[in-house]
Amino acid sequence: MTEVKIGNNFVGDNHPCYILAEIGINHNGDLEIAKQLIDAAVRTGCNAVKFQKRTIEIVYSKEELAKPRENPFGATNGDLKYGLEFGLEEYREIDRYCREKNIVWFASCWDEKSVDFIDQFHPPCYKIASATITDSNLLKYVRSKNKPVILSTGMSTVEQIDRAVDVLGKDDLIILHSTSTYPADYEELGLKVINTFKDRYKVPIGYSGHETGIATSVAAAALGACLVERHITLERSMWGSDQAASLGPKGLEQLVRDIRLVELSMGDGVKRVFEREFPVLKKLRRVHS
Repeated sequence: MTEVKIGNNFVGDNHPCYILAEIGINHNGDLEIAKQLIDAAVRTGCNAVKFQKRTIEIVYSKEELAKPRENPFGATNGDLKYGLEFGLEEYREIDRYCREKNIVWFASCWDEKSVDFIDQFHPPCYKIASATITDSNLLKYVRSKNKPVILSTGMSTVEQIDRAVDVLGKDDLIILHSTSTYPADYEELGLKVINTFKDRYKVPIGYSGHETGIATSVAAAALGACLVERHITLERSMWGSDQAASLGPKGLEQLVRDIRLVELSMGDGVKRVFEREFPVLKKLRRVHS
């Protein structure tokens, strides 16, 4: 199994699980909320935070943007999409703030123009969102930036994933098993797919979870996911389509803690009698060989 370097961290077997806090659009268009979410990721020991970047008029049709949709920014779907989208000023501040806090950031780019926009900040890698896995032109354009790529596979067939891998190539590629329901039901998670993907693709395999709890994301790490991504929020009851499928600061803290405890508990596969067992052995074992 190969390894991929993101910033100063290696991702792959025999490396600590890379924990990615997905801010996405849970900032609700508010830069101060984004900073608070970055702070939560830093405080809990996450490796990186991730945003989403779209060129609204490219990603959505005029008809889609004109659809009525009551939201905090206006009365149409366009009002919502533009209201949630950070521009140059906001991303300059995000870049500055993440550097100040010493945490890596990058983004899922939904179109080529957004790739160029994010590229000016020299991200350590790019993420392909599940929604764009079949956009071969976008995949090729992302690959042209010569950065590692993280590929999410929600709502995708094995055949679609195979085609995406053929387009991207396997060099510097991480694939994330994912189910794109928000929040996902537990019977939809299919965590055993992690090992199916390991056998099939021979690249580092991770997990992007949209469930409400923590245990299954920890289980993904125990099953060998080299990267675990979860959406984060300040409060799951906040307005927004992704908030309910996110972890609050306390949940994020528990996730990081439990993944690190699982890693510590794994050992190296060698059965030993530990020094701290000897007093117990002396007390409890009647027959010594």
